[in-house]
Amino acid sequence: MTMSFEMATLLPAAPERVYNAWLSADEHSAFTGSPATVDPTVGGAFTAWDGYISGTTLEMTPTSRLVQAWRSTDFPASAPDSRLEIRFEAAPEGTRLTLIHSGFPEGSDDEYRQGWIDFYFAPMAEYFTADE
Repeated sequence: MTMSFEMATLLPAAPERVYNAWLSADEHSAFTGSPATVDPTVGGAFTAWDGYISGTTLEMTPTSRLVQAWRSTDFPASAPDSRLEIRFEAAPEGTRLTLIHSGFPEGSDDEYRQGWIDFYFAPMAEYFTADE
């Protein structure tokens, strides 16, 4: 059985700014504080956290939505990639980033949910606040 969850955060930057930063190797590295690579095209590969995370971009709706095949080095070798959908919506505060993560190995939902908070949402809030 695979697991899934949905979570969201508010970021003090426009959706276009957050979307473009997600797809920039330099900015992705800067807001996470760890090396990332990004080919910002459909079918393009990406890595984050110095290779701990890897995958490919499956769908792109410029400035509003990304769908990626996503896996971490914790996945069993036989496990398929999980699915990550990221939505970037305008909000009075800037951007409501909604993340829907599904299809990861059973029993790792709490770990990944907390990982998104600690290693993405919190540092992104700080990064985009510094932009103001």
